[in-house]
Formats: sequence, C-alpha cells, structure tokens
Amino acid sequence: MFKPILGISMGDPFGNGPEITVRALSDAAVYERCKPLVVGDETAMRYALKVAEKVSGIKLNLNVVSSPAEGKYTYGTIDLMDLKLVPADSIPDTSDLAEPKPFGVGACAIGGEASFQYVKKVIELAMAGEIDATVTNALSKEAINMAGHHYSGHTEIYAHYTGTDKYTMMLAHDNLRVVHVSTHVSLREACDRVKKARVLECIRIANEGCKALGIKEPKIGVAGLNPHCGENGMFGREEIEEIQPAIDEAMAEGICIPEKKPTPPDTVFSKALGGWYDIVVVMYHDQGHIPLKVKGFVYNREEKHWEAVAGVNVTLGLPIIRASVDHGTGFGHAGSGHANELSLVNAMDYAIVMANAKKQ
Repeated sequence: MFKPILGISMGDPFGNGPEITVRALSDAAVYERCKPLVVGDETAMRYALKVAEKVSGIKLNLNVVSSPAEGKYTYGTIDLMDLKLVPADSIPDTSDLAEPKPFGVGACAIGGEASFQYVKKVIELAMAGEIDATVTNALSKEAINMAGHHYSGHTEIYAHYTGTDKYTMMLAHDNLRVVHVSTHVSLREACDRVKKARVLECIRIANEGCKALGIKEPKIGVAGLNPHCGENGMFGREEIEEIQPAIDEAMAEGICIPEKKPTPPDTVFSKALGGWYDIVVVMYHDQGHIPLKVKGFVYNREEKHWEAVAGVNVTLGLPIIRASVDHGTGFGHAGSGHANELSLVNAMDYAIVMANAKKQ
C-alpha cells in the first residue's frame, strides 16, 4: 500500500487542533498507513505535547523540519514545519504545568493569521507535489477575518489558492456522504441558489468524488428542497423547475440516480444509511450537516463529555486532496487536554484512501 505524505494544518493555535494532532499521532498504526507532516508552530505543539503527557501519559518527540523531504515519518516523533507565527509569550509556560486548563483566548487576530498561513502552506506544498494530500484542523472564521483574510471557511480558501471555480463540500461519516449545493450563506439565499446549473454541477462532482474514493459505479440520491419535494408545486416549485431538470440531464450523461427524481429530505438519509445511495446531494448547509452530526457526534450525558466527535469534511472538485475535521475550534475547552481526535483520524483515513486511489 502506498503511504502518502499528509500535510496536516495545525488549526487555530488557541483551539483544539494542536492537542488533537498530538493525540491522533500517538497511535503507532497511523504510521503504517501514511507519513504525517504537521504545519504549524513549535510553541503551540510543545504545549500540546506537555498537556498530552500530563493528562494521558502520551510521550512523543518533535522533529522540526524546513521541508517535507526532511521528515522522519516514524512513530514516536512528530515532524513539524514551524512557521514561527505564534509569539512564545502567548502560549502558557509549560515549565510548571500543574494542571492543564483551557487557554481562554478565543478568536483573535494572532490565531486567525497563524491558522490561515498554515492552510495556505499545505496548499502550496500539495500544488508543488511535495505532499500527497492535505488534512486540516479547525480554524475560526471570525479569527481569520479579524486577521484580514475575508473567507467564509476552508473551502473558499482552497478554491482561491488552487484556482478552482467548480467545487463543493462533502461531509462523510462511515458510508453516509453528502455534498452541498450551498453552504455558508443565509437560508434565504440558499433557497435562491437552488438552480439547475448548480444542482447539476454538484451531481457531477459527487459522482467524480465517489469514484475518487474507489466506488466504480456511484449511486446518487438528490434531496428535494421543500417538504414532500413540493407536492407537485403546492409547497414550492424548485423541484419541478430546477432540481428535476438537473437530474434528467445527469442521467442522460450516464450518472446513476436510482429514484430518477428528487427524494423527500425527511427520508433521503434513512435510505442512504440503508445502502440505497453512495452519496446524497443536499440543497443547503444544515440539510446535510444535521444528519451527519446526529450520526457522528455522541454525547455521554452521564459522564458529561463527548464520547465521539466523528465525521470528515472533504472538498471535491479541487486539483489536490483536502480532508478536514468536521467540528470547530472548541475554544471553550482547548488547552485542557480532553479534546477528541476521532474526526481528525477519520479525515486522515479519507485522505489516505483518496491518495491511494489517485495513485492508481
């Protein structure tokens, strides 16, 4: 099996990214599947290492490199490209770390600038062919905008720096996958964006995205926008005027849409979980995010902590591979050492599968 070099952006230095990265790379099995390279700041990573040792007994070394070619890629040592963007005095002193506790910093321009530059760097490395795939930890949209970078999220940053016009977000947890016609816009604007051209574009990208995962003949479900898919125009005409024409054209191109029409949003995900589809095209952000997070985010109410925070965010349509955690920065508890690494591990696994499929 090909072991790809994964460029992992550290995420906001005051968020959960550094400690999640340490926890994910404390598993020796990761190094049997890939060569992980973290792009971030040494100050933040050393604090995360100290916290991991204090809270979980994890003991790892740090190898600071200037290029992917210098990485050791062996278990026990985290390879890091240090961009030196976070002042040492902004990270707690580790010399007398009696009890790790949340940073309490939240969204700020320093964190926004740093996390933006980490992402930009992994994109540059992938575009130059120095790494095989990119994996991103969470950043704060508020923080990057405070730093003067006016993007609504990772997806838009990637589209800009790769020169990509046609792209979409895919969320995945196990075999439940969704792609979005629109994401970070108001619900009012999301309804206005349900147009035949965009729906067709997303169906095509979903089909190619599944093939990139090794699914040879993808089956695609297309969610309606309105309750009951509009009931033949009683509750809205988007299904008739925009979605159905897109489905008809996609099927004429040979794309498999088993139901040959939009599926009501209240049943499409149950069908997907039952194996009817390999992927679902959804019409707006929450229509896709809610079912994925209901499945992947599990809260233990007795012990009052998250049992699992699973799921992957993949940007389809790019010339490079990008998979990401499907959660936020967790500013409220970042730095305490209790963040859950499962989503990052899932993202790395997706990136590995896509890199291997691309290699073939």
